[in-house]
Amino acid sequence: MTVRPFTQVDVFATRRFTGNPLAVVHDAEGLDDRTLAEIARWTNLSETTFLLPPTAPGADYRVRIFTGSGELPFAGHPTLGSCHAWLEAGGRPAGEVVVQQCGVGLVPVRGDGERIAFAAPPLLRSGPVAADLEARVAAALRLDARTVVEMAWIDNGPGWIGVRLASGSAVLDCRPDPALMAGFKLALVGPADPDDDHDVEVRAFFCPGATVLEDPVTGSANAGLALWLIDSGVLPSTYVARQGTRVGADGRVHVKRIGGHTWIGGAVHTVVRGTIGV
Repeated sequence: MTVRPFTQVDVFATRRFTGNPLAVVHDAEGLDDRTLAEIARWTNLSETTFLLPPTAPGADYRVRIFTGSGELPFAGHPTLGSCHAWLEAGGRPAGEVVVQQCGVGLVPVRGDGERIAFAAPPLLRSGPVAADLEARVAAALRLDARTVVEMAWIDNGPGWIGVRLASGSAVLDCRPDPALMAGFKLALVGPADPDDDHDVEVRAFFCPGATVLEDPVTGSANAGLALWLIDSGVLPSTYVARQGTRVGADGRVHVKRIGGHTWIGGAVHTVVRGTIGV
């Protein structure tokens, strides 16, 4: 057994314990895929990441991202949490920004005052959703067709479909049907009230089996939504999304387009520091 550094962080939180938790295993070189999967299942969090030496030119570190059921090529809150943990453990970028290597390639990450932000990776699939699939998604969300303003593919790795609704309250009122949700990964977005401290309400649902799961705060879904809705002129180049309201979280995702990058940022808090024996 080898003892390795271990960190647990809270990502996109307005204060501690209100964001999306992430477990980070440092110095994970030498661990096989089976062990990585076992650790991810054991932590019982939405994602667990493993920090490794980079293998791509220009990368500062490499990360592998595991859910309890498999590996992801990219995910947002694991990107921010992993970078925060890497920096806190003494990591120093070679350039002006940190460059993370993961399944979708190289992802720039930078500090933004009290927050940390990643550059949204290009969408692997974009554009309108086919009419028959759109009807299935609406039924799975138990939505009246008049409530749905628009749908689009916003897939940057996990397979998200974006669903734009008429209001933030419509997003909060949504109650998916588990019998119809199997296989879907859906990111809902709607405008907030003018007096709110955020611009849009976001929820993210996925259904790996018979149970619909809701993510507290989702970087990849917000990244896909940002590319879709800023490019189409629905949202401005700078805005704030709230997510997690219905699951007891209080996340804030800060979106800012600067030049050719759309930065997805939020606060990251370290909650646990220790070691893990593997």
